[in-house]
Amino acid sequence: MNQVSTSPTLDALFQRILARKPDAVALVDPINKQRITGQPPQSLTYAEADRIISALAGHFIDTGLPANSVIAVQLPNTIEFMLTVLAAHRAGLVVAVFPLLWRQAELVAALNRISARAIVTTTRVDGVVHADLAMNAAAEAFSIRHVCGFGTDLPEGMFSLDQVIARPSGSKRSLLQDGRKAAIITFDVTADGFRAVPRTHLSLIAGGLAISLESDLPQGANLMSAFLPSSFAGLASSVVMWLLSGGSLALHHPFDPEVLEQQLTEDGCDTLIAPAQLALKLDECRLPARLPNLRHVIGLWRAPEQVSSSPAWTAREVEMTDVYLFGEAGLFGVRRQSPDGAPGPVRPGRHGVPRDTPGSSISGEVLITAKGTLGLRGPMVVVPAYAPPPPPSDSLVPAPPRDYVDTEYSVRHDRAHDTISITAPPAGVMGVGGYRFLAQDLHEWSRRLGQGALLTALPDRLSGHRLAGRALDNARAREALAELGLNPLMVEAFRDRATPAG
Repeated sequence: MNQVSTSPTLDALFQRILARKPDAVALVDPINKQRITGQPPQSLTYAEADRIISALAGHFIDTGLPANSVIAVQLPNTIEFMLTVLAAHRAGLVVAVFPLLWRQAELVAALNRISARAIVTTTRVDGVVHADLAMNAAAEAFSIRHVCGFGTDLPEGMFSLDQVIARPSGSKRSLLQDGRKAAIITFDVTADGFRAVPRTHLSLIAGGLAISLESDLPQGANLMSAFLPSSFAGLASSVVMWLLSGGSLALHHPFDPEVLEQQLTEDGCDTLIAPAQLALKLDECRLPARLPNLRHVIGLWRAPEQVSSSPAWTAREVEMTDVYLFGEAGLFGVRRQSPDGAPGPVRPGRHGVPRDTPGSSISGEVLITAKGTLGLRGPMVVVPAYAPPPPPSDSLVPAPPRDYVDTEYSVRHDRAHDTISITAPPAGVMGVGGYRFLAQDLHEWSRRLGQGALLTALPDRLSGHRLAGRALDNARAREALAELGLNPLMVEAFRDRATPAG
Protein backbone atom coordinates (compact mmCIF):
# COMPACT_ATOMS: atom_id res chain seq x y z
CA MET A 1 0.00 0.00 0.00
CA ASN A 2 1.05 3.61 -0.47
CA GLN A 3 2.96 5.27 2.31
CA VAL A 4 2.66 8.88 3.41
CA SER A 5 3.63 11.22 0.61
CA THR A 6 6.92 13.10 0.99
CA SER A 7 6.04 15.42 -1.89
CA PRO A 8 3.04 15.56 -4.21
CA THR A 9 2.47 12.97 -6.93
CA LEU A 10 -0.47 12.82 -9.30
CA ASP A 11 -1.91 9.82 -7.46
CA ALA A 12 -1.49 11.58 -4.10
CA LEU A 13 -3.42 14.58 -5.45
CA PHE A 14 -6.16 12.25 -6.69
CA GLN A 15 -6.42 10.45 -3.35
CA ARG A 16 -6.73 13.74 -1.45
CA ILE A 17 -9.77 14.66 -3.55
CA LEU A 18 -11.13 11.12 -3.19
CA ALA A 19 -11.01 11.41 0.60
CA ARG A 20 -12.98 14.69 0.52
CA LYS A 21 -15.69 13.91 -2.02
CA PRO A 22 -15.75 10.31 -3.24
CA ASP A 23 -19.19 10.66 -4.85
CA ALA A 24 -18.41 13.79 -6.90
CA VAL A 25 -18.07 13.46 -10.67
CA ALA A 26 -14.43 13.00 -11.62
CA LEU A 27 -14.19 12.05 -15.31
CA VAL A 28 -16.62 12.31 -18.24
CA ASP A 29 -16.12 10.71 -21.66
CA PRO A 30 -16.77 12.40 -25.02
CA ILE A 31 -20.43 11.94 -25.88
CA ASN A 32 -19.42 10.61 -29.32
CA LYS A 33 -17.02 8.02 -27.90
CA GLN A 34 -19.00 5.21 -29.56
CA ARG A 35 -18.02 6.60 -32.96
CA ILE A 36 -14.39 7.17 -31.96
CA THR A 37 -13.54 3.87 -30.29
CA GLY A 38 -16.66 1.70 -30.59
CA GLN A 39 -17.17 1.86 -26.81
CA PRO A 40 -20.02 3.58 -24.94
CA PRO A 41 -19.24 6.83 -23.09
CA GLN A 42 -18.89 6.71 -19.31
CA SER A 43 -19.07 9.14 -16.41
CA LEU A 44 -17.20 8.20 -13.24
CA THR A 45 -17.19 9.50 -9.69
CA TYR A 46 -13.92 9.68 -7.79
CA ALA A 47 -14.80 6.44 -5.96
CA GLU A 48 -15.63 4.63 -9.20
CA ALA A 49 -12.46 5.91 -10.85
CA ASP A 50 -10.42 4.83 -7.83
CA ARG A 51 -11.68 1.25 -8.10
CA ILE A 52 -10.71 1.08 -11.78
CA ILE A 53 -7.31 2.66 -11.11
CA SER A 54 -6.61 0.10 -8.39
CA ALA A 55 -7.71 -2.77 -10.67
CA LEU A 56 -5.43 -1.64 -13.49
CA ALA A 57 -2.53 -1.03 -11.09
CA GLY A 58 -3.01 -4.53 -9.67
CA HIS A 59 -2.84 -5.98 -13.19
CA PHE A 60 0.40 -4.15 -13.98
CA ILE A 61 1.89 -5.54 -10.76
CA ASP A 62 0.61 -9.08 -11.45
CA THR A 63 2.25 -9.11 -14.88
CA GLY A 64 5.63 -8.70 -13.21
CA LEU A 65 6.41 -5.15 -14.30
CA PRO A 66 9.13 -3.96 -11.89
CA ALA A 67 8.78 -0.63 -10.11
CA ASN A 68 10.19 2.29 -12.13
CA SER A 69 9.90 0.41 -15.44
CA VAL A 70 8.42 2.22 -18.43
CA ILE A 71 4.93 1.58 -19.81
CA ALA A 72 3.98 3.15 -23.14
CA VAL A 73 0.47 4.53 -23.66
CA GLN A 74 -1.17 5.32 -27.01
CA LEU A 75 -4.80 6.18 -26.31
CA PRO A 76 -7.35 8.80 -27.47
CA ASN A 77 -8.71 11.63 -25.35
CA THR A 78 -11.05 9.39 -23.32
CA ILE A 79 -11.20 8.44 -19.66
CA GLU A 80 -9.11 5.30 -20.30
CA PHE A 81 -6.10 7.55 -20.87
CA MET A 82 -6.46 9.30 -17.51
CA LEU A 83 -7.19 6.06 -15.63
CA THR A 84 -4.20 4.28 -17.18
CA VAL A 85 -1.77 7.08 -16.31
CA LEU A 86 -2.92 7.19 -12.68
CA ALA A 87 -2.93 3.38 -12.45
CA ALA A 88 0.61 3.13 -13.77
CA HIS A 89 1.78 5.66 -11.21
CA ARG A 90 -0.02 3.78 -8.45
CA ALA A 91 1.90 0.68 -9.53
CA GLY A 92 5.18 2.61 -9.42
CA LEU A 93 5.68 2.79 -13.19
CA VAL A 94 6.82 5.57 -15.50
CA VAL A 95 4.39 6.47 -18.32
CA ALA A 96 5.59 7.25 -21.85
CA VAL A 97 2.83 8.92 -23.85
CA PHE A 98 2.75 8.32 -27.61
CA PRO A 99 0.93 10.61 -30.10
CA LEU A 100 -2.03 9.00 -31.85
CA LEU A 101 -0.66 9.76 -35.32
CA TRP A 102 2.47 7.74 -34.70
CA ARG A 103 2.64 4.60 -36.77
CA GLN A 104 5.02 1.65 -36.71
CA ALA A 105 8.26 3.51 -37.56
CA GLU A 106 7.87 6.08 -34.77
CA LEU A 107 6.47 3.54 -32.31
CA VAL A 108 9.41 1.17 -32.72
CA ALA A 109 11.99 3.97 -32.50
CA ALA A 110 10.45 5.35 -29.30
CA LEU A 111 9.92 1.94 -27.65
CA ASN A 112 13.55 1.01 -28.23
CA ARG A 113 14.80 4.43 -27.11
CA ILE A 114 13.13 4.19 -23.69
CA SER A 115 13.31 0.37 -23.25
CA ALA A 116 9.58 0.19 -22.52
CA ARG A 117 8.40 -3.03 -20.85
CA ALA A 118 4.70 -2.75 -21.78
CA ILE A 119 2.36 -0.91 -24.12
CA VAL A 120 -1.31 0.02 -23.63
CA THR A 121 -3.64 0.92 -26.49
CA THR A 122 -7.24 0.46 -27.63
CA THR A 123 -8.78 -1.58 -30.43
CA ARG A 124 -9.36 1.31 -32.81
CA VAL A 125 -9.49 5.09 -32.93
CA ASP A 126 -11.41 6.85 -35.70
CA GLY A 127 -11.28 3.73 -37.86
CA VAL A 128 -7.55 3.06 -37.42
CA VAL A 129 -6.80 -0.33 -35.82
CA HIS A 130 -4.32 0.73 -33.14
CA ALA A 131 -4.28 -2.73 -31.56
CA ASP A 132 -2.57 -4.15 -34.65
CA LEU A 133 -0.13 -1.24 -34.74
CA ALA A 134 0.86 -1.92 -31.13
CA MET A 135 1.31 -5.65 -31.73
CA ASN A 136 3.47 -5.08 -34.80
CA ALA A 137 5.60 -2.49 -33.04
CA ALA A 138 6.00 -4.72 -29.97
CA ALA A 139 7.32 -7.50 -32.19
CA GLU A 140 10.22 -5.20 -33.19
CA ALA A 141 10.90 -3.83 -29.70
CA PHE A 142 12.87 -6.44 -27.75
CA SER A 143 12.16 -4.86 -24.35
CA ILE A 144 8.35 -5.25 -24.62
CA ARG A 145 7.01 -8.08 -22.49
CA HIS A 146 3.35 -7.14 -22.13
CA VAL A 147 0.81 -5.74 -24.62
CA CYS A 148 -2.69 -4.89 -23.46
CA GLY A 149 -5.65 -2.88 -24.66
CA PHE A 150 -9.18 -1.65 -24.13
CA GLY A 151 -12.12 -2.59 -26.33
CA THR A 152 -13.36 -5.67 -28.15
CA ASP A 153 -11.86 -7.76 -30.96
CA LEU A 154 -8.33 -7.46 -29.60
CA PRO A 155 -5.74 -9.45 -31.56
CA GLU A 156 -4.37 -12.72 -30.23
CA GLY A 157 -1.68 -12.11 -27.65
CA MET A 158 -3.09 -8.79 -26.41
CA PHE A 159 -4.52 -8.85 -22.88
CA SER A 160 -7.93 -7.24 -22.34
CA LEU A 161 -7.95 -4.46 -19.74
CA ASP A 162 -11.75 -4.47 -19.77
CA GLN A 163 -11.56 -7.98 -18.28
CA VAL A 164 -9.10 -6.68 -15.67
CA ILE A 165 -11.58 -4.01 -14.60
CA ALA A 166 -14.42 -6.55 -14.44
CA ARG A 167 -12.36 -8.99 -12.33
CA PRO A 168 -9.77 -7.00 -10.36
CA SER A 169 -6.99 -8.90 -8.57
CA GLY A 170 -6.44 -6.49 -5.69
CA SER A 171 -2.64 -6.76 -5.84
CA LYS A 172 -0.77 -3.79 -4.34
CA ARG A 173 2.81 -2.61 -4.09
CA SER A 174 4.34 -0.73 -1.18
CA LEU A 175 5.47 2.64 -2.50
CA LEU A 176 6.75 5.91 -1.13
CA GLN A 177 4.77 8.65 -2.90
CA ASP A 178 7.64 10.92 -3.88
CA GLY A 179 7.08 13.71 -6.39
CA ARG A 180 10.79 13.75 -7.20
CA LYS A 181 10.53 10.38 -8.93
CA ALA A 182 10.11 10.04 -12.69
CA ALA A 183 6.48 10.23 -13.79
CA ILE A 184 6.24 10.64 -17.56
CA ILE A 185 8.24 10.59 -20.76
CA THR A 186 7.26 12.66 -23.77
CA PHE A 187 9.06 13.08 -27.08
CA ASP A 188 10.41 16.13 -28.87
CA VAL A 189 12.31 17.02 -32.03
CA THR A 190 14.94 19.77 -31.97
CA ALA A 191 17.67 20.78 -34.38
CA ASP A 192 19.79 18.05 -32.75
CA GLY A 193 17.19 15.39 -33.53
CA PHE A 194 14.61 13.19 -31.82
CA ARG A 195 14.82 13.01 -28.02
CA ALA A 196 12.96 11.55 -25.07
CA VAL A 197 12.08 14.04 -22.31
CA PRO A 198 11.52 12.47 -18.86
CA ARG A 199 9.79 14.46 -16.12
CA THR A 200 9.16 14.01 -12.43
CA HIS A 201 5.75 14.48 -10.84
CA LEU A 202 6.90 17.85 -9.47
CA SER A 203 8.02 19.01 -12.92
CA LEU A 204 4.69 17.99 -14.44
CA ILE A 205 2.72 19.63 -11.63
CA ALA A 206 4.72 22.85 -12.12
CA GLY A 207 3.47 23.00 -15.71
CA GLY A 208 -0.14 22.69 -14.57
CA LEU A 209 0.44 25.32 -11.89
CA ALA A 210 1.80 27.78 -14.45
CA ILE A 211 -1.46 27.60 -16.39
CA SER A 212 -3.76 27.45 -13.35
CA LEU A 213 -2.21 30.46 -11.62
CA GLU A 214 -2.11 32.66 -14.72
CA SER A 215 -5.70 31.82 -15.72
CA ASP A 216 -6.93 32.20 -12.11
CA LEU A 217 -8.65 28.84 -12.29
CA PRO A 218 -11.12 28.43 -9.38
CA GLN A 219 -11.24 25.44 -7.06
CA GLY A 220 -13.81 22.83 -8.06
CA ALA A 221 -13.74 23.89 -11.72
CA ASN A 222 -15.64 21.84 -14.28
CA LEU A 223 -13.06 21.47 -17.02
CA MET A 224 -13.50 20.46 -20.64
CA SER A 225 -10.29 19.45 -22.44
CA ALA A 226 -10.31 19.37 -26.24
CA PHE A 227 -6.52 19.07 -26.43
CA LEU A 228 -4.90 15.66 -26.92
CA PRO A 229 -3.00 14.63 -23.75
CA SER A 230 -0.06 12.96 -25.53
CA SER A 231 2.43 15.74 -24.68
CA PHE A 232 3.70 17.66 -21.67
CA ALA A 233 1.32 20.54 -22.41
CA GLY A 234 -1.59 18.16 -22.95
CA LEU A 235 -0.99 16.41 -19.62
CA ALA A 236 -0.34 19.62 -17.69
CA SER A 237 -3.48 21.34 -19.03
CA SER A 238 -5.80 18.39 -18.47
CA VAL A 239 -4.78 15.80 -15.84
CA VAL A 240 -2.76 18.17 -13.67
CA MET A 241 -5.18 21.11 -13.78
CA TRP A 242 -8.07 18.75 -13.01
CA LEU A 243 -6.28 17.36 -9.94
CA LEU A 244 -5.15 20.81 -8.79
CA SER A 245 -8.67 22.22 -8.99
CA GLY A 246 -10.37 19.17 -7.47
CA GLY A 247 -13.31 19.46 -9.85
CA SER A 248 -14.33 17.35 -12.84
CA LEU A 249 -12.70 16.72 -16.19
CA ALA A 250 -14.83 16.21 -19.30
CA LEU A 251 -13.04 15.11 -22.47
CA HIS A 252 -13.61 15.96 -26.12
CA HIS A 253 -11.76 14.03 -28.81
CA PRO A 254 -10.94 16.74 -31.37
CA PHE A 255 -12.80 18.10 -33.20
CA ASP A 256 -16.53 18.30 -33.80
CA PRO A 257 -17.83 21.82 -33.03
CA GLU A 258 -21.45 20.72 -32.63
CA VAL A 259 -20.53 17.88 -30.28
CA LEU A 260 -18.23 20.21 -28.35
CA GLU A 261 -20.99 22.78 -27.84
CA GLN A 262 -23.47 20.08 -26.84
CA GLN A 263 -21.13 18.59 -24.26
CA LEU A 264 -20.12 21.97 -22.84
CA THR A 265 -23.80 22.71 -22.34
CA GLU A 266 -24.83 19.32 -20.93
CA ASP A 267 -21.88 19.09 -18.53
CA GLY A 268 -22.11 22.73 -17.45
CA CYS A 269 -18.38 23.25 -18.01
CA ASP A 270 -16.97 26.57 -16.81
CA THR A 271 -13.49 26.11 -18.35
CA LEU A 272 -12.54 25.09 -21.90
CA ILE A 273 -9.00 23.95 -22.74
CA ALA A 274 -8.39 23.82 -26.49
CA PRO A 275 -5.92 24.72 -29.25
CA ALA A 276 -5.92 28.50 -29.39
CA GLN A 277 -6.87 28.69 -33.06
CA LEU A 278 -9.97 26.59 -32.35
CA ALA A 279 -10.88 28.76 -29.34
CA LEU A 280 -10.61 31.93 -31.43
CA LYS A 281 -12.77 30.43 -34.18
CA LEU A 282 -15.40 29.55 -31.58
CA ASP A 283 -15.27 33.17 -30.42
CA GLU A 284 -15.86 34.32 -34.02
CA CYS A 285 -18.97 32.09 -34.07
CA ARG A 286 -20.17 33.67 -30.80
CA LEU A 287 -20.14 30.29 -29.07
CA PRO A 288 -19.25 31.71 -25.61
CA ALA A 289 -22.44 33.81 -25.69
CA ARG A 290 -24.47 30.58 -25.97
CA LEU A 291 -22.73 28.98 -22.97
CA PRO A 292 -23.85 30.76 -19.78
CA ASN A 293 -21.62 28.61 -17.53
CA LEU A 294 -18.40 29.24 -19.46
CA ARG A 295 -16.02 31.57 -17.61
CA HIS A 296 -12.49 30.61 -18.71
CA VAL A 297 -10.95 29.63 -22.04
CA ILE A 298 -7.36 28.41 -22.10
CA GLY A 299 -5.92 28.49 -25.61
CA LEU A 300 -2.74 26.50 -26.27
CA TRP A 301 -0.43 27.75 -29.00
CA ARG A 302 1.81 25.15 -30.65
CA ALA A 303 3.16 27.98 -32.85
CA PRO A 304 3.80 30.67 -30.19
CA GLU A 305 5.25 33.09 -32.75
CA GLN A 306 1.68 33.55 -34.03
CA VAL A 307 0.16 34.84 -30.78
CA SER A 308 1.02 38.51 -31.25
CA SER A 309 -0.81 38.68 -34.60
CA SER A 310 -3.86 36.69 -33.48
CA PRO A 311 -7.41 38.12 -33.52
CA ALA A 312 -8.78 39.90 -30.47
CA TRP A 313 -10.89 37.96 -27.96
CA THR A 314 -14.37 39.49 -28.06
CA ALA A 315 -16.31 37.51 -25.42
CA ARG A 316 -16.06 39.96 -22.51
CA GLU A 317 -17.81 37.64 -20.06
CA VAL A 318 -15.20 34.89 -20.62
CA GLU A 319 -11.52 35.26 -19.73
CA MET A 320 -9.00 34.08 -22.34
CA THR A 321 -5.49 32.89 -21.45
CA ASP A 322 -2.88 32.30 -24.14
CA VAL A 323 -0.50 29.43 -23.31
CA TYR A 324 2.77 29.50 -25.23
CA LEU A 325 4.13 26.01 -25.98
CA PHE A 326 7.77 25.35 -26.86
CA GLY A 327 7.74 21.75 -27.93
CA GLU A 328 8.27 19.60 -24.86
CA ALA A 329 10.73 22.04 -23.27
CA GLY A 330 8.18 24.10 -21.33
CA LEU A 331 5.36 26.61 -21.46
CA PHE A 332 3.98 29.77 -19.92
CA GLY A 333 0.63 31.54 -19.95
CA VAL A 334 -0.43 35.17 -20.39
CA ARG A 335 -4.01 36.24 -19.66
CA ARG A 336 -5.71 38.70 -22.03
CA GLN A 337 -6.63 41.60 -19.76
CA SER A 338 -6.65 44.47 -22.27
CA PRO A 339 -10.10 46.02 -22.92
CA ASP A 340 -9.66 45.38 -26.64
CA GLY A 341 -9.07 41.65 -26.13
CA ALA A 342 -5.54 41.72 -27.57
CA PRO A 343 -2.86 39.27 -26.36
CA GLY A 344 -1.12 40.36 -23.17
CA PRO A 345 2.55 41.39 -23.09
CA VAL A 346 5.26 38.76 -22.57
CA ARG A 347 7.92 39.87 -20.13
CA PRO A 348 11.22 38.28 -19.18
CA GLY A 349 11.49 36.96 -15.64
CA ARG A 350 9.40 34.79 -13.39
CA HIS A 351 5.90 33.64 -14.21
CA GLY A 352 3.24 31.69 -12.42
CA VAL A 353 2.79 34.03 -9.45
CA PRO A 354 2.61 37.80 -9.02
CA ARG A 355 6.17 39.05 -9.29
CA ASP A 356 5.86 41.33 -6.30
CA THR A 357 4.78 38.53 -3.93
CA PRO A 358 7.66 38.11 -1.47
CA GLY A 359 8.81 34.58 -0.77
CA SER A 360 6.63 33.07 -3.49
CA SER A 361 7.66 29.97 -5.35
CA ILE A 362 7.67 30.16 -9.12
CA SER A 363 6.55 27.73 -11.78
CA GLY A 364 9.02 28.94 -14.39
CA GLU A 365 11.14 31.76 -15.74
CA VAL A 366 11.56 33.33 -19.16
CA LEU A 367 14.94 34.68 -20.26
CA ILE A 368 16.71 35.91 -23.38
CA THR A 369 19.84 34.00 -24.31
CA ALA A 370 23.05 35.61 -25.54
CA LYS A 371 22.18 34.67 -29.13
CA GLY A 372 18.75 36.35 -28.99
CA THR A 373 16.60 33.29 -28.49
CA LEU A 374 14.08 32.48 -25.77
CA GLY A 375 15.27 30.40 -22.83
CA LEU A 376 13.22 28.67 -20.13
CA ARG A 377 14.17 27.54 -16.66
CA GLY A 378 12.42 26.56 -13.48
CA PRO A 379 10.93 23.41 -11.95
CA MET A 380 8.99 22.36 -15.08
CA VAL A 381 12.08 22.46 -17.32
CA VAL A 382 14.20 19.33 -17.75
CA VAL A 383 17.60 20.84 -18.54
CA PRO A 384 19.56 17.57 -18.97
CA ALA A 385 17.15 16.33 -21.66
CA TYR A 386 18.06 19.34 -23.80
CA ALA A 387 21.78 19.52 -23.03
CA PRO A 388 23.77 20.49 -26.13
CA PRO A 389 25.96 17.83 -27.75
CA PRO A 390 29.32 17.31 -26.02
CA PRO A 391 32.26 19.23 -27.48
CA PRO A 392 34.73 17.45 -29.79
CA SER A 393 37.08 15.12 -27.96
CA ASP A 394 40.04 17.34 -28.80
CA SER A 395 38.46 20.34 -27.07
CA LEU A 396 40.47 21.42 -24.03
CA VAL A 397 37.79 23.77 -22.69
CA PRO A 398 34.55 22.04 -21.58
CA ALA A 399 31.32 23.84 -22.30
CA PRO A 400 29.96 25.62 -19.22
CA PRO A 401 26.89 23.95 -17.70
CA ARG A 402 23.54 25.61 -18.36
CA ASP A 403 20.63 25.96 -15.97
CA TYR A 404 18.11 26.70 -18.74
CA VAL A 405 16.83 25.24 -21.99
CA ASP A 406 17.31 27.23 -25.17
CA THR A 407 14.04 26.84 -27.12
CA GLU A 408 15.74 28.19 -30.28
CA TYR A 409 12.75 30.52 -30.85
CA SER A 410 14.05 33.92 -31.97
CA VAL A 411 12.90 36.90 -29.91
CA ARG A 412 13.06 40.68 -30.00
CA HIS A 413 13.37 42.60 -26.72
CA ASP A 414 11.64 45.96 -26.37
CA ARG A 415 13.80 47.50 -23.64
CA ALA A 416 11.57 50.56 -23.25
CA HIS A 417 8.59 48.44 -22.16
CA ASP A 418 10.58 45.34 -21.07
CA THR A 419 8.54 43.06 -23.31
CA ILE A 420 9.46 40.15 -25.58
CA SER A 421 8.18 39.43 -29.07
CA ILE A 422 8.64 35.90 -30.39
CA THR A 423 9.56 36.35 -34.02
CA ALA A 424 10.45 32.94 -35.53
CA PRO A 425 10.42 29.21 -34.73
CA PRO A 426 13.59 27.10 -34.56
CA ALA A 427 15.43 26.77 -37.85
CA GLY A 428 15.26 23.39 -39.50
CA VAL A 429 12.34 22.14 -37.39
CA MET A 430 8.87 21.95 -38.94
CA GLY A 431 5.75 21.89 -36.77
CA VAL A 432 2.54 20.39 -38.17
CA GLY A 433 -0.04 20.74 -35.43
CA GLY A 434 1.46 18.92 -32.47
CA TYR A 435 4.03 17.00 -34.53
CA ARG A 436 7.55 18.22 -35.21
CA PHE A 437 9.91 17.03 -37.92
CA LEU A 438 13.39 17.89 -39.05
CA ALA A 439 13.38 19.40 -42.51
CA GLN A 440 16.20 17.05 -43.50
CA ASP A 441 14.05 14.05 -42.53
CA LEU A 442 11.36 15.16 -44.97
CA HIS A 443 13.93 15.30 -47.75
CA GLU A 444 15.23 11.85 -46.78
CA TRP A 445 11.78 10.26 -46.95
CA SER A 446 11.02 11.83 -50.33
CA ARG A 447 14.43 10.67 -51.62
CA ARG A 448 13.50 7.10 -50.71
CA LEU A 449 10.43 7.39 -52.94
CA GLY A 450 12.60 7.76 -55.99
CA GLN A 451 13.25 10.30 -58.70
CA GLY A 452 10.68 13.03 -59.11
CA ALA A 453 9.30 12.78 -55.55
CA LEU A 454 9.19 15.83 -53.30
CA LEU A 455 7.98 16.20 -49.72
CA THR A 456 8.08 19.64 -48.16
CA ALA A 457 6.55 21.75 -45.38
CA LEU A 458 4.65 24.90 -46.32
CA PRO A 459 3.76 27.73 -43.91
CA ASP A 460 0.26 27.43 -42.49
CA ARG A 461 -1.55 30.05 -40.40
CA LEU A 462 -3.38 27.52 -38.23
CA SER A 463 -0.87 24.73 -37.62
CA GLY A 464 2.50 26.36 -38.25
CA HIS A 465 3.24 24.22 -41.30
CA ARG A 466 1.41 21.78 -43.54
CA LEU A 467 2.97 18.97 -45.52
CA ALA A 468 2.71 18.82 -49.29
CA GLY A 469 4.05 16.08 -51.52
CA ARG A 470 4.49 15.45 -55.21
CA ALA A 471 5.37 12.20 -56.96
CA LEU A 472 5.06 10.71 -60.41
CA ASP A 473 2.36 8.45 -58.96
CA ASN A 474 0.79 9.83 -55.79
CA ALA A 475 -1.16 6.64 -55.06
CA ARG A 476 1.98 4.50 -55.14
CA ALA A 477 3.81 7.06 -53.01
CA ARG A 478 1.08 6.84 -50.36
CA GLU A 479 1.29 3.05 -50.36
CA ALA A 480 5.08 3.12 -50.04
CA LEU A 481 5.03 5.56 -47.12
CA ALA A 482 2.33 3.54 -45.34
CA GLU A 483 4.40 0.36 -45.81
CA LEU A 484 7.38 2.15 -44.28
CA GLY A 485 5.24 2.71 -41.18
CA LEU A 486 5.12 6.50 -41.43
CA ASN A 487 2.35 8.57 -39.88
CA PRO A 488 -0.59 9.81 -41.96
CA LEU A 489 0.66 13.40 -42.07
CA MET A 490 3.38 12.25 -44.46
CA VAL A 491 1.21 9.71 -46.27
CA GLU A 492 -1.63 12.17 -46.93
CA ALA A 493 0.79 14.82 -48.16
CA PHE A 494 0.65 12.86 -51.42
CA ARG A 495 -3.13 12.87 -51.71
CA ASP A 496 -4.52 13.73 -55.13
CA ARG A 497 -5.76 17.33 -55.35
CA ALA A 498 -8.93 18.10 -57.27
CA THR A 499 -8.34 20.14 -60.39
CA PRO A 500 -9.68 23.68 -59.85
CA ALA A 501 -12.80 24.48 -61.84
CA GLY A 502 -12.61 26.83 -64.76
